[in-house]
Amino acid sequence: MVEARNKWNERYQNVHVPNQVIDVLELNQHLLSGQGRSLDLACGLGGNALRLAELGYDSHAWDISDAAIEKVKEFARERQLTIHTRQCDVSDTLLEAESFDVILVSRFLVRDLVPALIEALKPGGLIFYQTFTQEVLPELNEQESGPKNPQYRLKVNELQKLFAPLILRYYREEGLLGDIRKGIRNEAMLVAQKPIPGL
Repeated sequence: MVEARNKWNERYQNVHVPNQVIDVLELNQHLLSGQGRSLDLACGLGGNALRLAELGYDSHAWDISDAAIEKVKEFARERQLTIHTRQCDVSDTLLEAESFDVILVSRFLVRDLVPALIEALKPGGLIFYQTFTQEVLPELNEQESGPKNPQYRLKVNELQKLFAPLILRYYREEGLLGDIRKGIRNEAMLVAQKPIPGL
């Protein structure tokens, strides 16, 4: 944990703007009610957590990097938003059952965490998930292409399979099909909803 925290602290310490809102949220925020609790898991510099707060959510942001968490607090103060932050190893943190209406995960993959994410959603709650795939455009630079270790990259349609117990509301994974100069490549994205018992 210390090694990972140091790595991300080093990456974030000299960045002074939030990360951009991830495509899966930007394209699908019309699916949100703006009510309840949201969690941006492995939040980085908090762009998604800030957007969820702007949309009316009781926004929570967790990350392993204390440097990132301090910056998220600063960005929230500047925008006069309330974000509940927590510095923790998100891959090893207990998620309370049915505690969030929205969970967002961006460019972070720990497969063993998926059942806990599903359990942490309230009935009717939504998960927004976007991360790297193993199908990679050859001309991407290292920062754009994501992790080198295939363990941290999705196989074809794997994201859909991981969240199979949920109701699929949106899915996009373009791979290397067609005109690779267009579209959203190198990543898969999903919005899925936890079923409401009896409906």
